[in-house]
Amino acid sequence: MAQQQETYPEGTTYGENGGSGWITFAGVMIFIVAFLNIIDGIAAISKSSFFVGNADYIVSNLRTWGWIVLIIGVVELLVAFGVWAGNQLARWTGIFIVSLNMIAQLMFIPAYPFWSLAIFTLDVLVLYGLAAYGGRPAFD
Repeated sequence: MAQQQETYPEGTTYGENGGSGWITFAGVMIFIVAFLNIIDGIAAISKSSFFVGNADYIVSNLRTWGWIVLIIGVVELLVAFGVWAGNQLARWTGIFIVSLNMIAQLMFIPAYPFWSLAIFTLDVLVLYGLAAYGGRPAFD
């Protein structure tokens, strides 16, 4: 697939690689969400006081969800580097792990509602970037 070029009045050409911005965005957001999940997971495992007290969870307790979110965060950290490298396996793993994180964040809502919804929203954008533009080559 040929790279599209636009010529501007000054004669300068800028290459437009469709979706490369979304892939970069997805990689950066996966990296940021991974660190946030790692911090949340460690805080939940240690039963930190900034989580909602006496929350009722659908499955298990705060410590269990802390471990789940921590493991997802570590995997997301590895996936971010693979996405930046243009690895298709990392892209598909990213789609899977981000989808899993979306479910985990919805289950984690009793602990910290607005934070979980913010992470969920970021995951929706990352999922769009990986699914819609991840299959295209990063460079021609």
